[in-house]
Amino acid sequence: MQRTSFSDFKCPAARALDSVGDWWSMLILRDAFQGLSRFDEFQKSLGVAPNILTRRLKHLTEKGLFERRLYHQRPARYEYRLTDKGRDFFPVLMTLFSWGSRHIPEEDLAFLLGDNASGKERQTMLVDARTGEEVTPENTSLLAGPAADDEVHQRIARMRACYLGIDA
Repeated sequence: MQRTSFSDFKCPAARALDSVGDWWSMLILRDAFQGLSRFDEFQKSLGVAPNILTRRLKHLTEKGLFERRLYHQRPARYEYRLTDKGRDFFPVLMTLFSWGSRHIPEEDLAFLLGDNASGKERQTMLVDARTGEEVTPENTSLLAGPAADDEVHQRIARMRACYLGIDA
C-alpha cells in the first residue's frame, strides 16, 4: 500500500510524520535508542517481517534519521546508527512513552523512565525552553510562521476561537 506523503504540508507535525513514517518506524527508533543497530537485532526485538523492516530502515535512512554503515564485508552487512536528526527524535519518543505510561494500567508497566545518575524515576513534562513554563493546551496556541498563507491564518483564528475561547 502506497503511503501518502506529507512532505509538502505546511504543518511541522505533518512533515515530521512524513520523516518518521509509521508505528514500525517509531519502534525501530525506540530500539535504536536502546542500543540496537543491526537488522537481525531489530527483527528479533520487533518480530516484524523482513520486507517491512527493510522498507522502514530504508525510509528512515533516506529521511536522514539513520546512517547506514558497513560492518562486515562478505556478505555485506550494515548497521544503522542514529544521526543528529535521529537523536533529536528522543524527546518525541520519551513524550510518547510518558503518555503511554500514564494511560495504561500500572500492573502492565514493564519499563519506567529513570535518571541515569540517581536511578530514580523521572516525571516528564514538556516545558518552554525560554521560560521553563509547562506547555499545556490552555497556555499554548499556534502562531503564523514565515510561510503562512491565508488558509494558515484562518486555521489559527479558528483554533483560537473554538479551542482556546479567544476571539478571532
